[in-house]
Amino acid sequence: MHRFTLTALQDDVVIGTITVGFDGSERLGAEAEFSAEIGALREQGLKLCEFTRLAIDPHEGSKRVLVALFHIAYIVAHRLRGQDTLLMEVNPRHQRYYERMLDCQVMGEQRINRSVNAPAVLMGAPFSLIRERIALLGGQPTLAASERSLYPFFFSPEQEAAIMTNMQDRQRMVTRRITDTWHPETNPFDFSSIDLLADPGQARPA
Repeated sequence: MHRFTLTALQDDVVIGTITVGFDGSERLGAEAEFSAEIGALREQGLKLCEFTRLAIDPHEGSKRVLVALFHIAYIVAHRLRGQDTLLMEVNPRHQRYYERMLDCQVMGEQRINRSVNAPAVLMGAPFSLIRERIALLGGQPTLAASERSLYPFFFSPEQEAAIMTNMQDRQRMVTRRITDTWHPETNPFDFSSIDLLADPGQARPA
């Protein structure tokens, strides 16, 4: 499995991170506790990825950082990589939050995550649903008065398109460098650090 961490920066200071993992020859991290559930999804032919290790500086506005990290991770996983199903291992006390705020649903019932000795549930959502919600609500924070989810605080479709263009330009630059200098170990799809909280149209991999 290939994984990488996206880092949210503000004035060159790290204020949040999220790790994106892609299904492959190695198991997804959540399979340690939810192997049957994930195996069943894989048998359906779904292209799985997981978001893990979400960490946010509580002094920097956790909602806006969470939204920015989640949206960029979605862009990389779904819009650029073509994955169709998101999975997350979540502490049960946060279950209602992810159901209400991101339209996730429980896909594996509570059990103990032995690596951290804490309870966990497997949650997830089809990226097609997330894409629909962003298209309908993204970039319209005034809708938050009547819409309980976080989607009004996501980037607008126009901002998302600008971010994708910047990422694809970066990808082409790295791909060209690999071709010119013969460094096959370099992955042109890695966007390890992004200034998420500047003008979204200027969000940049670093």
